[in-house]
Amino acid sequence: MTALRTGLAALAATTALATGALACEITLRSSDTHPEGYPTVAAVEYMGDLLEERSGGRLCIEVYHSAQLGQEADTIEQTQLGVIDMNRVSLGPFNNIIEETKVFSLPFIFRSTEHMHAVVDGEIGDEVLAAFGHHNLVGLAYFDGGSRSFYNSERPIRSIEDMAGLSFRVMQSDVFVDMVDALGANATPMPFGEVYSAIQTGVIDGAENNWPSYESTGHFEVAGYYTLNQHLMVPEVLVMSQASWNRLSAEDQGLIRQAARDAVPHMRELWAAREAASEEIVRAAGVEVIEEIDKTPFIEAMAPVYERHVTSDALRDLVARIQAVE
Repeated sequence: MTALRTGLAALAATTALATGALACEITLRSSDTHPEGYPTVAAVEYMGDLLEERSGGRLCIEVYHSAQLGQEADTIEQTQLGVIDMNRVSLGPFNNIIEETKVFSLPFIFRSTEHMHAVVDGEIGDEVLAAFGHHNLVGLAYFDGGSRSFYNSERPIRSIEDMAGLSFRVMQSDVFVDMVDALGANATPMPFGEVYSAIQTGVIDGAENNWPSYESTGHFEVAGYYTLNQHLMVPEVLVMSQASWNRLSAEDQGLIRQAARDAVPHMRELWAAREAASEEIVRAAGVEVIEEIDKTPFIEAMAPVYERHVTSDALRDLVARIQAVE
């Protein structure tokens, strides 16, 4: 109930944001922890433009960025309860809720961005989205989350041995915790918004994320070593509350599904541009970027992570099918 009260209070405090949507019959409130202008935020706003146009102004989306409605773990609960209508979240926090999402969060499961796109845009991606339906959520679309790499304030990581003893923030996911542990480091689950101060004060040594998140949060200011080991390519997911969905007509549900999917190519264009810009800012700031690294020991160290989390025939089949995608 704490998350419910938090969500209600946040929505009440930000009512003024929705004044521009008063003419709409239905305004869907969407949450995002990223700041205004971030590709995921801009993509949902673009989706809202499509939806408003295609519905003749009946349907609108109001995006509450910058964690105005709470951090991801809280907003997931609020979306399940119907307090929040829509939510853009990384798949990581869903790993302990929806078993199928674990597979997309496995280290080195995707060989490249192109491979990841081929998987999520196809039959496998649709199957995983459908699994959200068992948890009071409707899966709408996948957005890019880039490749995630380790950064820290202590030393450059050039080999798996350099990971020893360092503490890294991870999302609240058992897969992520086990991944860091398997590399000989210490995993600390923590809300995204607390990472900067935790590194600055020495509570943790670093974290792992993509170029835009590393840059937009200012984490590069307190963690000046960034190793491009690219251990994860975890997609972002846009979901809707089942309760909010059920209040809509079949026609409006169709409009929302299509607008979400049509926003994906736009998001990918924004992501590519933002990724390049963030990398330029970080490099110009003097961060030591470690690019020459042998990934093989990192990949081999993931065997116990796969063994622990890919525990059913269904999940093993899912992994095999992903690896078989060209």
